[in-house]
Amino acid sequence: MKKNIYILFLLLFASIQASFAQRQVIDRVVATVGSGIILQSDVDMQYSQWLAQGNKPNEKFKCGVLEQLIIQKLLSQQAVIDSIDVTETEVDDNLNARLRHMSQQAGGQERLEKFLNRSLLQYKEEMRPSVFEQLKANKMQQNIVQKVDVTPLEVKRYFEGLNQDSLPYFNTEVEIGEIVMMPKLTDAEKKEQREKIEGIRKQIVDGSDFGTMARLYSQDPGSAPYGGDLGFGTRDNYVKEFSAMAFKLKPGELSPIVESKYGFHIIQVLERRGEEVHSRHILMKINPGAAALERTKNKLDSIYKLVVDKKLDFYHAATNYSDAEESKFNGGMILNQEGSSRTTVIPMDGLEKSVFTAIDKLKPGEYSKPEQFTDKMGDVGYRFNYLKTRIPPHKANLDEDFTKIKEAAKQDKINRNLSKWFDDKSKTTFINISDEFGSCDELKKWKKQQ
Repeated sequence: MKKNIYILFLLLFASIQASFAQRQVIDRVVATVGSGIILQSDVDMQYSQWLAQGNKPNEKFKCGVLEQLIIQKLLSQQAVIDSIDVTETEVDDNLNARLRHMSQQAGGQERLEKFLNRSLLQYKEEMRPSVFEQLKANKMQQNIVQKVDVTPLEVKRYFEGLNQDSLPYFNTEVEIGEIVMMPKLTDAEKKEQREKIEGIRKQIVDGSDFGTMARLYSQDPGSAPYGGDLGFGTRDNYVKEFSAMAFKLKPGELSPIVESKYGFHIIQVLERRGEEVHSRHILMKINPGAAALERTKNKLDSIYKLVVDKKLDFYHAATNYSDAEESKFNGGMILNQEGSSRTTVIPMDGLEKSVFTAIDKLKPGEYSKPEQFTDKMGDVGYRFNYLKTRIPPHKANLDEDFTKIKEAAKQDKINRNLSKWFDDKSKTTFINISDEFGSCDELKKWKKQQ
């Protein structure tokens, strides 16, 4: 499997390099949109990435690529007219996220630079104009549809207008709650672990390279491969303990050990820009020992007993004792992460395996027993779940699926609004498409004025 991914990655960047070469040697304009142009290499680059993902060659795919680039041009040009701007920080953050993902796929920064045949700094600058335009187009589209909403009557009309013989069939869905407890260390237990990161800090003070030490010892998987680099961020980007220290430091200055809910940090600010800092850090998580785990288990067991015996209701128990920030302020109820609606109805087949197993045999109103689990950050804790509702498999209907149908109705209205906006815009914007794309059905509506 790893070998196949590696081969695909090689193909992807070979294609990208070819596209860059083509841009410089035989590039040509394939579409003009208002005052902007779209180059053949813009289309070829996206097509190359599509092929590298394992898709079979299909020249028709380029038709869809060109249509998306035309749409992007229309939106970004209107964004300029409407004074909708994108900051350098937003562009940097997007580029940094892309490069982090690409580096992970490539197996590290050095290997990625070898694939690209250029430094990441050079590649970043080459991609900047394209990313800037994409972000501006995205903002413009959000501006067009941000106030779109649907009334209950519109939802009802939308549903009644669907083909009733082909309505979707939903599998079992549930509403579930959770109470989570993560281990808390005593001062003595923390001191033992703090001494380890203090030793790392001393090595940096004595001359060791910060980036190298971060790659070797930091337990932040997102920044460790990049020498702890977090890029630019505002105060709101970090937990309060981190922000309080980072915004006090001078460029190049090393912080003392900072404790947050994530563990112990060593912070260094590289640069300041207005209300933003470019920082890097080394994180050492606070790993609980057997004693801390046992204390946590016992505490959760006692809460569980109070809830099951109805001496404490689940809502208040979750609000007062749960460590799950995503659910505790919702009375412990877990929100469906799919879609834009804040609904507590979740498909059973969308649950993580351990939660599915915990509630599978429960009846509504019952609780699973406290069990140890590992969260997405790799931290160990304890939790128990509450099954509030179980909705059997059924055909879509307004009574049980109003939230989902409302979301579909809203998306339909958004699509209609955008379609009208593009139709109106195309009538007042000069659009010229190369005859090479004359057979593309999806482009005919854009060529109607030629």
